[in-house]
Amino acid sequence: MSTRPTDEQLARLRELGAATIYEAQGQRGSIDAVIKPIDPSMKLAGPALTVDAGPADNLMLHAALQHARPGDILVADARGFLDAGAWGDVLTAAAQKAGIVGLVIHGAVRDAEEIIDMKFPLFAKGLSIRGTTKAYKGSVGQPVDIAGTTVHNGDIIVGDRDGLVVVRAGEVESALELAQAREDKETKFREQIAEGASTVELLGLTGTLSSYFPN
Repeated sequence: MSTRPTDEQLARLRELGAATIYEAQGQRGSIDAVIKPIDPSMKLAGPALTVDAGPADNLMLHAALQHARPGDILVADARGFLDAGAWGDVLTAAAQKAGIVGLVIHGAVRDAEEIIDMKFPLFAKGLSIRGTTKAYKGSVGQPVDIAGTTVHNGDIIVGDRDGLVVVRAGEVESALELAQAREDKETKFREQIAEGASTVELLGLTGTLSSYFPN
């Protein structure tokens, strides 16, 4: 079993941000942009506890609360179903009591205003006031498909208003090193732009653009 990331590593991942980590990983690990934070100010980083919730049912989400460890993020496949809210304020209260630090769901939720007030980071495909059943026998801890991206139990999820990215378990330190190097490079770019350099020069695009804009 892979070692869980430290609080310091998770804080650095949140600070660097999803877009920087995605680019630094070689444009790998993004989750489809159909899944968005219910509040753009929300950020999260932590190990995934994967849940096959199924459409219009939240039995496995209740089950996941019994298996979660403090610091986990629930990552649930609800098949993208938008006509029932599988998560609400009561589940949020229970999740926070268990130390769960966020939810990513390929499906819909409800009680958005209350969840925002509770400061619980939640990324979903949409909102629906309609209720769910509690009968689907899915799974907890098995790989899930989240809008086309496979997430394994223990993978690290990083999210902010730009989107969501998956860092594979065991690759946290290398992802941090690559992301920091990219951040340092972009900081240097901003300094050079302030001194008069163009993005064309900095990115070596002069030759590429010369065929479009010949002298």
